[in-house]
Amino acid sequence: MGTVKRQPWVVGVSGASGTPYAASVIRALLAAGEAVDLIVSRAARLTILDETGISFRDAHWRTDLAAWLGTDEGLDDVRYWPAGDFAAGPSSGSYPAKGMLVVPATTGAVAGIALGLSKDLLQRVASVTLKERRPLVVCVRETPLNGVTLKHLVELDAQGAVVLPASPGFYAGGSTVRELVDFVAGRVLDAVGVPHSLYLRWEGELGAAARRADGGAASTAEGE
Repeated sequence: MGTVKRQPWVVGVSGASGTPYAASVIRALLAAGEAVDLIVSRAARLTILDETGISFRDAHWRTDLAAWLGTDEGLDDVRYWPAGDFAAGPSSGSYPAKGMLVVPATTGAVAGIALGLSKDLLQRVASVTLKERRPLVVCVRETPLNGVTLKHLVELDAQGAVVLPASPGFYAGGSTVRELVDFVAGRVLDAVGVPHSLYLRWEGELGAAARRADGGAASTAEGE
């Protein structure tokens, strides 16, 4: 009998606006020494192109992923599966995945996962993750939410998924888009217990984040 060595987190990127959230999650997973299996839906390719100007192509996924992440570090720990490949490893419950992070998640992906439709590989892997009782985080990125989507989100919660809206918190002192993106990515990783340093954690002291931010700015100015 062989021994299982590689146990990746599956990251599914759907077509919702918010692809920087996915990029931040992937970078942080790799920085934490975690392996990543990546699924990018067809709609997500259009969103990545629209939000970054990068064309994400199956045949050149490694080059395109490096351009999207802004680094090629850790890419040896990434395996890419085309969204139409239903024979992909993660489509089976016997595949040794740790769990799945859908970030960002469209309302269509939310519905498909909640109803078990498996219309593409992303939805199929999410269904497998649920049936195998593995961690599933669904980072929904839509506003406002209608009643149908809210029912689907409640159903996902009932099935054991973590419903994590892409809602940045400001108590960590974030003042740039990157910092607010990293906050959401950090909360996604918190939900599955992956260590990171993407944001300043609340420690029960009012105004601490703002003071730390001001102190950092002052230190920088003094050093210039």
